[in-house]
Amino acid sequence: MWLIILAFAAAIVTLLWYSMADNDMYMLRLLCLLLWGGTIMALVDRVMGYLIEGGEFLELTPEAALLGFTMLLAALMMWEMVLLIRDPRGALRKR
Repeated sequence: MWLIILAFAAAIVTLLWYSMADNDMYMLRLLCLLLWGGTIMALVDRVMGYLIEGGEFLELTPEAALLGFTMLLAALMMWEMVLLIRDPRGALRKR
């Protein structure tokens, strides 16, 4: 489930970034890279787990969904931290 959540979020952010690529004020490029990196990491983990341990490829349990949302929240928090540090609109520097 976490693979699906991360891939869906990465696809949505990619579309948003591509539509606003001329003016990437909110650094959606970084969020896109974070989410696609997490998606690739989850895909490699699931493939290796499937090949070594067997079983089902996608876990559709509440714990897997919670893990997916936790990973999505971690990516969003990293993106927010970079936005606060870089301050692309200069909102924090004006004060």
